[in-house]
Amino acid sequence: MHTGAVIAAHSLTWSPRHPTDLRQTLGSLRRGGGDPTFHLDALGAVWRTTRTDEGPVTLRYTQPAHDVLRCEGWGAGARSAVAAAPEVLGDRDDPAGFAPGIRLLDDAHRRNPGLRIPRTGRVFEALVPAILEQKVITLQAHDSWRRLVWRFGEAAPGPTPRKMAVAPSAEGWGSIPTWEWHRAGVDPRRARTIVNASRYAARLDEAVSMSPADASARLTLMPGIGAWTVAEVAQRALGDADALSVGDYHLSNYVGHALWGRDMTDDEMVEAMAPWAGHRYRVVRLLGAAGVRGRPRRGPRMPFVDHRAI
Repeated sequence: MHTGAVIAAHSLTWSPRHPTDLRQTLGSLRRGGGDPTFHLDALGAVWRTTRTDEGPVTLRYTQPAHDVLRCEGWGAGARSAVAAAPEVLGDRDDPAGFAPGIRLLDDAHRRNPGLRIPRTGRVFEALVPAILEQKVITLQAHDSWRRLVWRFGEAAPGPTPRKMAVAPSAEGWGSIPTWEWHRAGVDPRRARTIVNASRYAARLDEAVSMSPADASARLTLMPGIGAWTVAEVAQRALGDADALSVGDYHLSNYVGHALWGRDMTDDEMVEAMAPWAGHRYRVVRLLGAAGVRGRPRRGPRMPFVDHRAI
């Protein structure tokens, strides 16, 4: 479908405060190659679906020039979602205080000047896939996300270049039957965590206006939500360039080998990354963007657990 001739309900064109690479910045919002809520089209545009207080929306982000960004929106939530587009593309992310200090990071920072930390402002929306990724391999979590969004979401508004869907509302997540979680490969613990959080979605979304410490305190009041999950949400919904995913199955060894050539515990990683306080997540993103390899793959991997067979 050729979408360029379809006039959007709302649009915004702006020049970002800092260099911004569209695909690098929005890439962290994608949950696998088959994510129904995210699509990169053949012309380089990024399509996303989301929800605002006014309703569902489809957004098309483009970069007409290196210093120009544009967002178009369709659907009931288009007005507010388009207005928030600069923040989603990292308008609040200020790298001015970041001092790489070592050659590897200097090179990565220089080669990826447009990598911004996004801020969607949608806390519960980011929380659900983060909970799905707890204690399972990423591919398994992405498969569950894809199945549940297709099954319980709704068709994306607007002229999407392929079939897309909007993730369920908080009420929708909360009403998914037990057997459907099981069919999607989600164990009872994670399902209960999402259903319980859905009852307090409005309170959780208030975290967007809080300090990082207060936002963390608000989220961790929910059973089943710990520091790792909070960091994953903060990286996407809150634009937190310092949100380090402590407790990740691979991260400490990845960072340890990438920067210091050895395995590390979480505590050692946190101590070693102290010089980059305020930008620790930025360091991780830069290492990934630069293609830096971490620990050699000779140790055990997190096992795949088929919860549908339990």
